[in-house]
Amino acid sequence: MRGTTSAIESQETGRGLVTAREVANLLGVPTSWVYAQSRLGRIPTVTLGRYRRYRLEAIEAWIAELE
Repeated sequence: MRGTTSAIESQETGRGLVTAREVANLLGVPTSWVYAQSRLGRIPTVTLGRYRRYRLEAIEAWIAELE
């Protein structure tokens, strides 16, 4: 698909935002869990109107803080 970037490509290039589904796949949790954590302010989120996106660098830093 033209113009789309996978989570792996975003991680390798350090650019772009990823979806809740991609974050869920990375973490091994349901997508609904990612959305719930976003709503509760527990996971770093970029809110674009009604859409939620995630920076992989921020997600990785958040995981490191939890360890």
